[in-house]
Amino acid sequence: MFAQVRQRALTAAGQAVATERLVLAIRAAAAATIAWYLAPLLPLADADYSYYAPLGVLVSMHPTVADSLRSGLLALTGLGSGILLGLGGLLLVSLGAPGVVAVALVIVVGVVLGGIQALGTGRDWIALAGLFVLLLGGRQPDDFSLSFLITMAFGVVVGVAANYIFPPVYLHEAGERLALLRARIAEALEHMADMVGEGRIDAEMLTQVSEDLTNLSSEVAAEVRKADRSRRANPRARRLREVQQENDNAWWMLEWSTFFARDLADLLRRYPRISEEGRADLLTAALRHTADAVAAAPGEGWDEADDAAEAVDDYLTRLDAGETPLADRRPALAAASAVGSLVDMTRELAASER
Repeated sequence: MFAQVRQRALTAAGQAVATERLVLAIRAAAAATIAWYLAPLLPLADADYSYYAPLGVLVSMHPTVADSLRSGLLALTGLGSGILLGLGGLLLVSLGAPGVVAVALVIVVGVVLGGIQALGTGRDWIALAGLFVLLLGGRQPDDFSLSFLITMAFGVVVGVAANYIFPPVYLHEAGERLALLRARIAEALEHMADMVGEGRIDAEMLTQVSEDLTNLSSEVAAEVRKADRSRRANPRARRLREVQQENDNAWWMLEWSTFFARDLADLLRRYPRISEEGRADLLTAALRHTADAVAAAPGEGWDEADDAAEAVDDYLTRLDAGETPLADRRPALAAASAVGSLVDMTRELAASER
């Protein structure tokens, strides 16, 4: 338990001080300072509300240009809706409704409208902006609302502009995560080969291997999606189209490879006697050659894939020649099929990266 907590704390600390995060923090601080300094110069906006400009920067500051633009626009949409809602609440008060009733209605309607998924990050601003206008608008709610909206919009523009200056592209980071997933799949196959070769299937370790691959695959998927978003509205990405194509091909193949590796681990866990069908040394050889093929450098691995395919064929030939009833051989045949599918994925990946 303590080890898990410690590991999670170290992971969180590493994420907080990652280079990517530190650069984003410096960029956000610089943009917020500029927005706050320039906000009093805005026409139609009261300088007393210039502190909303840094807030606009924060809502639009994301790792990618596309995310910054989208988040900023959605926040302004939610903000504008909330301002209209707050003005509606003030109208009720002017007509004689108790203030507490107006507050309750603004919150109820704002939270209900916040359920619209299409508004994204703007959902949280509807009730909040409505409450601000209702409680802080004072005797000049129109002036407050206009200043609130203009100043926040200015902050969003500054935030998006700050991200557009040397915008980050996360294609190489995604490539590194894909390489890590490739290495982990190969490592998992080596562990399975050791178990089969020694005739000792460790169910607990296989479960852990499967979970680790699942978790890493999810993290890599998120990294690949972020890399794809970082290309949008990014002039630097035009020179990196080939890198993006390589990442897309690698992810498609490795996603399926992860599935087959997990399927193989599950088969060995549920049917530990698989290694007794045919010959354990043939299955072990197939697993080791496949691990070598998966671990090969991008665009390579042809010889390793050929060796793995030959080893899988030898194992299947042995299974077909056995006298064991077909029903008893099905788990071993399924395992051979999973290994064969991994070899096919490896060949396709090698071909796509040439």
